Amino acid sequence: MAGVSTFNSFTCKTFSQLISKNSLSPINSFGIPTKKTNNFSRKSVSINGSNNNTNKAIFRTQAGVGDDDEWGTERPQVDGEVEGVKVKAAVAEAEPEPPKEPTEVDVLKKALIDSLYGTDRGLKASSETRAEIIELITQLEAKNPTPAPTEALTLLNGKWILAYTSFVGLFPLLARGTLPLVKVEEISQTINSVDFSVQNSVTFSGPLATTSLSTNAKFEVRSPTRVQIKFEQGIIGTPQLTDSIVLPENVEFLGQKIDLSPLKGLFTSLQDTASSVAKTISNQPPLKFPITSDNAQSWLLTTYLDEELRISRGDGGSVFVLVKEGSYLLNP
Repeated sequence: MAGVSTFNSFTCKTFSQLISKNSLSPINSFGIPTKKTNNFSRKSVSINGSNNNTNKAIFRTQAGVGDDDEWGTERPQVDGEVEGVKVKAAVAEAEPEPPKEPTEVDVLKKALIDSLYGTDRGLKASSETRAEIIELITQLEAKNPTPAPTEALTLLNGKWILAYTSFVGLFPLLARGTLPLVKVEEISQTINSVDFSVQNSVTFSGPLATTSLSTNAKFEVRSPTRVQIKFEQGIIGTPQLTDSIVLPENVEFLGQKIDLSPLKGLFTSLQDTASSVAKTISNQPPLKFPITSDNAQSWLLTTYLDEELRISRGDGGSVFVLVKEGSYLLNP
């Protein structure tokens, strides 16, 4: 009996030690293994092998969010593999970046574009508005991000829309009294730095048609900010007649308002004729003529340049504000 007692004592002690050291579950005060809660569950265990190969065990585990997760919601999972063990772990979502604060240049550009509203490219600007515009232009020129524009020709490339000018030579063109029923839709300058060409273009619209007048020129770089321009050719675009004639109620000519309502019937009868003529004229090539005058030259100084705004000064002290085609500044 003493031997049996010794054997039982040895067996029980050994079994208890094995459970304490090797069991995944802790022993409670009653000596009974308790269930252990953890956030890792063995998803699958597979043993692959053959008579000639060593058995290889592949474990797949998942780190999930348990019932005790303080967030109470699942987080995004990301797959990974560490030393042959594939693991899915929770990843915290990245917080969105806060919006960038506008720079001083951004504020000045917006203020300049706002001040141009209602000036009709400078034609209708009052003396106070002109002074405000010149002040904003001066501040932007002091913060020019491209001090050598002629060395950054890729920025100069493209079509630039005229937003404002102090060049009085353009005012008669902009004034509707000079061309009754005709409106200047757009004035633009297109620069191509590959062949050093410049095209200035004015687009007109009227009740019967739209057309354009352009000049082609070449430019030479004379300094980091200045180019010399020589005009070579003029182009009168092919008129594009409109199918629908829109006649205003009245038109101002030489300071007098002329009532056009009696002419509405006449213009309406011309609509069918205009539609048929439009197809014929639109197939004709534009009219080109050479510019041979020795005085057909000018210079241009770029005093501010970025991806969407350009400020230039010409001979005679005139200033030009141009916006890149497609820029949000055209529709503030």
